[in-house]
Amino acid sequence: MKALDFFDGLSSPGSFGRKAARRLALWSMAFSLVACSAIATHPPAPRLVDAPNLRYKIGPLDTLSIVVWRNPELSSTVTVRPDGFISTPLVEDVQAAGRSPADLSREVEKALAKYIRDPVVSIVVGGLQGISGGFQGVFSDQIRIVGEAAKPQAVPYRQDMTILDVMIQVGGVTDFADGNAAVLIRGTEGGKQYSVRLRDLLKRGDISANVAVMPGDIIIVPQSWF
Repeated sequence: MKALDFFDGLSSPGSFGRKAARRLALWSMAFSLVACSAIATHPPAPRLVDAPNLRYKIGPLDTLSIVVWRNPELSSTVTVRPDGFISTPLVEDVQAAGRSPADLSREVEKALAKYIRDPVVSIVVGGLQGISGGFQGVFSDQIRIVGEAAKPQAVPYRQDMTILDVMIQVGGVTDFADGNAAVLIRGTEGGKQYSVRLRDLLKRGDISANVAVMPGDIIIVPQSWF
């Protein structure tokens, strides 16, 4: 039985009218065609990428342990402010975001040299000796996952990271997700879009669906309509 004939059979007093049923059937078929064509336009994401060997850059809300050798009173643990700056004893408003820990250590040494002789500074990201802290990194390197992820969020990029690592961190997808229609937008390639098979990867254990991710990637998980 054709779809339109099926809906025509529903037409009776107290049920959908024939015109309404036909429109509903046409809308459903049109949506299916649009969805299928949208998926087909995106090539599959490459499993391997030539990821750069990135040096970690400090980002807003990172926790920093600053140790000044032989000057414990000047050592401290600070959180990078949302504006990207930090303040420590004797050193105010130093830009931390976007810099490596080594570069920031030299900057703090330079500032402290006005007050103490030959300062030696070490900066550790994420806390020291049991002090809690976290890694955020710069915003441009974070991977963002939106839509029907269990916990949509921005995830700090790690070297050799895959989409499976990202999905573990966000808790997978919701029951309403159309995982195989997910799209990966690659910022390093000018916003080029790729299709990714999250349902095959997460529900069926198909490791061939696991692909590498790059800094700045965006993963969109649409809602399933069926």
